[in-house]
Amino acid sequence: MAAGKSLRELAKHWRILAVIVALAAGLLAGLSGVGRGVERGLADTRYAIRHHQAASDVVIVEIDARSIAAIDRWPWPRHNYASVVDRLHNAGAASLAFDVDFSTPSNPADDTAFAQALARANGFVTLPTFRQAADSGKTGFVDSMPIPALRKNALAATVSILPDSDGDIRNAPIGEITAGVPRPSLAAMIAGRDGRAGADFPIDYSIDPSSIPRLSFIDVRDGRFDPAAVRGKRILIGATAIEVGDRYGVPRYGVIPGVVIQALAALTLENNVPGRLDWGFALALAFILIVPMLRARSSIMLAMAGVGATAILFAGSVIASSFGWEVQLFPAFCAIYVVAMGASLVRVNDWLVARRAHDDATGLPNQHALAEAMAGKPNGAVAAVRIADYDRLLATLGADGTADLICRLRDRISVLGNGVEIYRVDDRVLAWEATVRADQLALRHEQLRALMLTPVEVKGRRVDVSLATGFALVEAGSVRDVIANASMAASHALSSGTGWHLHEASDSEVASKELSLAGDLDAAIADGDVFALYQPKLDLKTGKVVSVEALVRWKHREHGMLSPDLFIPLLEKSDRIAGLTLHVVSCAIADLEAWLAAGHRLTAAVNLSAILLESATFIADLESLLQKSEVDPTLLTFEVTESAAMHAPEVAAAALLRFKQLGIAISMDDYGTGQSTLTYLKKLPLDELKIDKSFVEFAHQNRGDAVLVRSTINLAHELGLKVVAEGVETDDCLDFLKSVGCDLAQGYLISPPIVAKRIIELIRGDAPDMTQIAA
Repeated sequence: MAAGKSLRELAKHWRILAVIVALAAGLLAGLSGVGRGVERGLADTRYAIRHHQAASDVVIVEIDARSIAAIDRWPWPRHNYASVVDRLHNAGAASLAFDVDFSTPSNPADDTAFAQALARANGFVTLPTFRQAADSGKTGFVDSMPIPALRKNALAATVSILPDSDGDIRNAPIGEITAGVPRPSLAAMIAGRDGRAGADFPIDYSIDPSSIPRLSFIDVRDGRFDPAAVRGKRILIGATAIEVGDRYGVPRYGVIPGVVIQALAALTLENNVPGRLDWGFALALAFILIVPMLRARSSIMLAMAGVGATAILFAGSVIASSFGWEVQLFPAFCAIYVVAMGASLVRVNDWLVARRAHDDATGLPNQHALAEAMAGKPNGAVAAVRIADYDRLLATLGADGTADLICRLRDRISVLGNGVEIYRVDDRVLAWEATVRADQLALRHEQLRALMLTPVEVKGRRVDVSLATGFALVEAGSVRDVIANASMAASHALSSGTGWHLHEASDSEVASKELSLAGDLDAAIADGDVFALYQPKLDLKTGKVVSVEALVRWKHREHGMLSPDLFIPLLEKSDRIAGLTLHVVSCAIADLEAWLAAGHRLTAAVNLSAILLESATFIADLESLLQKSEVDPTLLTFEVTESAAMHAPEVAAAALLRFKQLGIAISMDDYGTGQSTLTYLKKLPLDELKIDKSFVEFAHQNRGDAVLVRSTINLAHELGLKVVAEGVETDDCLDFLKSVGCDLAQGYLISPPIVAKRIIELIRGDAPDMTQIAA
């Protein structure tokens, strides 16, 4: 209880905790640099949103496959480059930059021709420098510069670009130091941008590389181009042919030529040098955007606030990107989603708490809510009512109708208790914090009983409901124990018929003993402590024992021989009666097989609880048991009490018909004690009526009992049913039954319940006397 209270107190301050955890998550993400993959994905999405054509005066003169095929050797003789320089310079190009390596000498005549062309251009041309790793076995880098003859009349710019860890090129340098001299990058040279050596910038991949104008190198060399296409343009010469191999992976576009990457970098620098906004900026903005999330009153509002915060941050990053600023969003998103998850967990917890505290079917508060309400009240008490015949009501009204009934009962009880809160602590039990003293319980129960005399209307039907009342005081132990005690007291009141019951300490002891007995059943069956005795039934026409009734017995190793009246109701309440019944049927089958082997064909009757008439599982298990045995099922009889059959006639008829289809005979036990009618008797698939002992034992003396027995026998015979009279203890009673045409007699006059092997001894040893009785 204290732990639960601490958690509730903690939940009240979840907003503060969420902000602290969100800040920690954001800082951790930012400082550790995690989320690079997410940042790259976001950048690619921004590029896709901002996708546009190249709008600049940069033109690529490409060393394409056609040019490679035309010149037909590589590296090319440098007089080819000299021709292109002259052509472009004469056509009025604004500048010319090469992305071609000139760091090693070639044919002297070609080098001289190229140098002279550069001299004629007079600073019009930029040649590349680059750094590359030293040979294997050596560390550091080697700076590659154009040969001296070419450097004199040309500018120098670095073309070195390093890929990211995933192999894609995303950034380009503003400048680098090569041969000890700071130099601009080729992109910065083309764009005319200054910058610090070692600084880099993100390349704008929203520019469509296919939109950059291109001319074939061979066409320019041979003068097959429109001079207007290059006039005033900034020209970049480099290889695009796959054969040259100068290709690199980039975001969005896959593998593209290095010269195209240089062109994209130059176009990126057109307006300004792109910058990067530190992740702290977006994280600070995120904490402004999470305020609506913290104040959201519903899950929908929370979702909208979370989506809105994400959308605002991302939209802002797209706008910033269009102005040349790249924003790191992952730490900010971490903070937002931590708050979102925290708020969601709080809502899920609230929902679970609410659901845990309420009954799903009716929406009424349940036992958890009652325990919460009763916590800290040492002098309180709990009252409970148990609904009689709940299963019948549920079968008749259905789940929805029963839920409606429960709510209407809640209304009535609440009115009687001056608006007290009513809790559904079990399917068939309602409870509340008692508003009367224990000595007023009888009066309150009578008031409640009077209130329930008026039927409850449910779905247009008027339903009679009977309630039993229980009461328990808050004493030592938990509140939940008190609720359970009140419920148990109501159950006791219902089973005993007293209407109300005040829980006492001895009730718990009895319940504990009953629970222990129920738990002992399986072991007792396995150890042979639960067994069957058989009471013979005498055929009054032949004087022979033709049938027996199996009567279960339990010799408990601690409590001694237990009365069936004690443990059978207990097993019915604890849903263990099916196992006991199947055990008795198994015993009867085994003994029937033994009697058949000894030459005696008997039938055996087994008592069937009313509960099992509605158990599909029991029927399935019974079928399996019969299939595994070799005994004819017609040798078995199920005895069902009249009250059980009449409790729910339609259900009973269906179940008994299924037993009948299996070959089992059906006998109505204790006939005469219930309220069955001729109509119900005709509906039930009966083979036999068993007249209750209370009418049989004095029928030879009491005229009223005699009339009932005689009329029952005549009625049964008219319906094609056999009749068994139980409780036969005198010769006079037996003679009377013979005189009125009864078929079978059972009682201590014939034999008390005996073990299976005594049945054969009884048949063999007492047959002459029984023939005399029948005669």
